[in-house]
Amino acid sequence: MAVFAYKGVNSSGRKVKGVLDADNARALRSSLRRDGVMVTEILEEAEAAKKTAREIDIARYFRRVSSFDIAVTTRQLAVLLRAGIPLVEALSALIDQLEQPELKKAFTQTRDKVNEGIALADALREHPTIFSTLYVNMVAAGEASGTLELILGRLAEFLDNQARLKGKVTGALAYPAFMVLMGGGIMIVMMTVVVPKVTAIFQDFQHALPWYTNVLIFASDVFTGYWWLLLMIALGGGFGFKHWIGTEEGRRRWDLFTLRIPLFSSLMVMVAVSRFARTLSTLLASGVPVLTAMDITKGILGNTELMRVVEEARAAVREGESIAKPLRESKRFPPIVTHMIAIGERSGQLEEMLEHVAVAYDEQVDMKVQALTSLLEPLIIVIMGGMSGSVAFAILMPLLQINDFVQ
Repeated sequence: MAVFAYKGVNSSGRKVKGVLDADNARALRSSLRRDGVMVTEILEEAEAAKKTAREIDIARYFRRVSSFDIAVTTRQLAVLLRAGIPLVEALSALIDQLEQPELKKAFTQTRDKVNEGIALADALREHPTIFSTLYVNMVAAGEASGTLELILGRLAEFLDNQARLKGKVTGALAYPAFMVLMGGGIMIVMMTVVVPKVTAIFQDFQHALPWYTNVLIFASDVFTGYWWLLLMIALGGGFGFKHWIGTEEGRRRWDLFTLRIPLFSSLMVMVAVSRFARTLSTLLASGVPVLTAMDITKGILGNTELMRVVEEARAAVREGESIAKPLRESKRFPPIVTHMIAIGERSGQLEEMLEHVAVAYDEQVDMKVQALTSLLEPLIIVIMGGMSGSVAFAILMPLLQINDFVQ
């Protein structure tokens, strides 16, 4: 069977599109007609991909497959396999209930590859934007050991934990970020609309204004008269920073800087340790070789300095040394973590010890995020209040002294 992308209109007059497999385009058209869909366009998958590549599909950025979608789908596949359903039939059943178009397309192509005799991991590897290296390697380990359904269940749990951890951090910081944006927007409106109208009354008085009022008027003039220049500087600075951080040296310097930021650096280390411990534990428990597992784990830390430390530990393991020693010598990982890893290596229970580390640091991340949130909110309110109060003071003081201006 071939995979086709189609567009059409259903019986309600609404436009529909999707991806289905059929023997040929005529068979697909007949099948859709029976379902009440009037087909307007049918393209084979390869031809559709070429057409998509020629077009700018902005909506595609809003259809990205989330970790939650992958976790749910993985768990459903594990349940189907655990029930004794053959892999190809399980994939077919999964495809029928998928609604996310990108994920449906990926699993449809995967099912066809598996049906041709290709291993599931190799078929998934052809979709790197959806299935990570970690995902593919765990599936490969599950196929090799004959415990694919068990590995898929463990993988779904891992993805859930990672999505939950990310959601906690981003959710806790969303409100402070919103307050900063709102405060910045209010200040821009005050400087470009309110301040010019109020300070215009001072122009008719031949009297020296306080220095802080002059500073406010100057800032307002810059905002209103040179906003385009400020915008260009901001955009240029943003693009310049993006280019700099895209270089190897720039990325290294930035990652080192983030590990020194007061308050936030400890949170970043906690999140990285939790990811490291849970990922390595999951991979080792799934039968992935330790060197491969450490190479995969290194890539999800998101900080080049911590990645360097893990790479040094991986090199040490290749030479027959322990994982804990280079981690301890780097002083980037907390001592309690390296001690627990060392105990796990000596006792032969490294996977369980890493899981304990991940659970403990997940709890610490929760407490740290709550503490930072409770600190940031009043701090932002004080800063915003101070800025608004400074503007009001610079305007009101000359008004209170207006009698002196008139004399």
